[in-house]
Amino acid sequence: MPLPDTMFCAQQINIPPELPDILKQFTKAAIRTQPRDVLQWSAGYFSALSKGEPLPVKDRIEMPVATQKTDTGLTPGLLKVLHKQLSEKGRVNKIELEKKWKHLCLPGEQLRALLELDNFGQEVEWMKVLALGCSMLAGSLMASMKYACEILTTDPAGGPARIPFDTFSFIYTYLASIDGEIPDHCVEAFLNTLKGQAERKGDLVGISDFFIPAKKI
Repeated sequence: MPLPDTMFCAQQINIPPELPDILKQFTKAAIRTQPRDVLQWSAGYFSALSKGEPLPVKDRIEMPVATQKTDTGLTPGLLKVLHKQLSEKGRVNKIELEKKWKHLCLPGEQLRALLELDNFGQEVEWMKVLALGCSMLAGSLMASMKYACEILTTDPAGGPARIPFDTFSFIYTYLASIDGEIPDHCVEAFLNTLKGQAERKGDLVGISDFFIPAKKI
């Protein structure tokens, strides 16, 4: 025999005062991030929220990246989210990286392909993973560096997207070594020229210092 439905009066229902704001912020975050799998992303969102960790939330809604070589699902905005979540530690356990990657609804096979580009152990250097992620989004080394500047900069959106020269040099040298087609002396000459410019700008490198956008015909 089924149990009768229990009736509650308004006085018996206790709604936590912070709940409306939590749900409001969650809804805004979901709209900005546009996750492919809302349930999977929600699990990552509330897990991070409960632990006081950076949330898997984009800064703003972004349009699809037309220059992506393949439909990996990875975008500059999602790569920036991962950077906010993982960069503080410097080195990251693969299991944690896979977990954060999954919470953003990104394909696991793409992460495996990315990690196979270098001889990573159980722990990975986050800045190298970020660099490889930029290369997945781009069609060239310079385009990869443009993405790196846009993701790592503390300048406001639409600004010069400057990053420290040492950071630029590390990522550029690393990606050039992975590429294997740029002679060491060319890498060194390029960085020496750029360093001279950076020294006059507070040791910062902006996109306009090295990237020339293709002219529209």
